[in-house]
Amino acid sequence: MTQITLVQGDITDQQVDVVVNAANSSLLGGGGVDGAIHRRGGPEILEDCRKLRASHYGKGLPTGRAVATRAGRLPARWVVHTVGPVYSAGDYAERAGLLASCYRESLRVAAELGARTVAFPAISAGIFGWPLEDAARIALTTVTGSQVVAGLDEVRFVLFGAEAYGTFEQVWREVQRQQRS
Repeated sequence: MTQITLVQGDITDQQVDVVVNAANSSLLGGGGVDGAIHRRGGPEILEDCRKLRASHYGKGLPTGRAVATRAGRLPARWVVHTVGPVYSAGDYAERAGLLASCYRESLRVAAELGARTVAFPAISAGIFGWPLEDAARIALTTVTGSQVVAGLDEVRFVLFGAEAYGTFEQVWREVQRQQRS
């Protein structure tokens, strides 16, 4: 049975098979989680991302999709990059579907790599403006509802800051209650 874990901390410190990067579509680094992963992981990640851009993703990685690179100097084996949607109340249903797709696609890529442990950030909940409670609900229900997750030992949500951790913890309790009833 897959263990779902919540931790408050830095995703670049996680000793797991796969660290998921909340990337921007260029795959060439950015701010927030993306910038931190590129800085800590070093030039190997950027080199792999440039190769992806030169081959399959010339226009960038589409929102909701995922792709893997080496992890460079991170204490992980691979980085799975996924592009979350920017929050918009006007296009909520479509964008919520894309956010769920980020988690499903990342799990699929991790499983194809043979990963047993995966660490996720709160995708789209930073600069992309997704309300934290809703982002947590989409993340947790998507991961626990995925058939791919059954092949993993652990899915870890790494939350930066007490507010994000507390929100995910509260939503996780609600999701578990709903699943039991």
